[in-house]
Amino acid sequence: MNLSIYNKINNDGFAIIDNVFSDEEINNLLSHIEQVGTIKDTFRKTKDLFAIRQFFKEVPDSVKIVFSAKLRQIITEIFGPDYFVVKSIYFDKPEDSNWFVAYHQDLTISVDKKVEIEGFDLWTNKQNQFAVHPPIDILEDNFTIRIHLDDTDDANGALKIVPTSHLKGIYKPETIDWAVETETICSVKKGGIMFMKPLLLHASNRTKNNKKRRVLHIEFSRKSLPQNLNWSELLIV
Repeated sequence: MNLSIYNKINNDGFAIIDNVFSDEEINNLLSHIEQVGTIKDTFRKTKDLFAIRQFFKEVPDSVKIVFSAKLRQIITEIFGPDYFVVKSIYFDKPEDSNWFVAYHQDLTISVDKKVEIEGFDLWTNKQNQFAVHPPIDILEDNFTIRIHLDDTDDANGALKIVPTSHLKGIYKPETIDWAVETETICSVKKGGIMFMKPLLLHASNRTKNNKKRRVLHIEFSRKSLPQNLNWSELLIV
């Protein structure tokens, strides 16, 4: 296990690793994305954003590119062999996008059905997929990888985060005390990845430099769900 990165993720809530994917791998991935079109229930397209939810289901040929030997080794060295994919979303913020995201935590998981279970609440159903707020121990154990397909900094919507905020449980953005907390801009080069804990407070600004920001967001868990409830996007790689 890579203890230095593991400790940074657990202590600060995030870590960045450069040069995980080559330009050739990124271009290959983008070519598969371009072949899927833009009109499906799981796609969202506006002048400010193009998003593909359930990405690995919609672009199945991407799996072998994303989960290269290098990425699988990084994941195993940091977190061990027990984690699997539970959600995947592709975000494309265009060059002139005014889209911004306010501070929030990622508090939902994607599941295959609605089941009344203690600790699972605030159910929603979008694009034929159920989402629910699970018990907090699931969120605390999960992690996210963001694969950057472009150079990303504050000028084209890099994530802003509040370090260590994931250690404070459910943290409502309106209660952030900026006299105590600090903000960090997570600039990531093309081909780099960012690890992030779901409970880390994060946000992003509008684009200001007329450059794209394309990111593949992948969530991982090692938890089994109770009472015949299943992860809707479970993928073992």
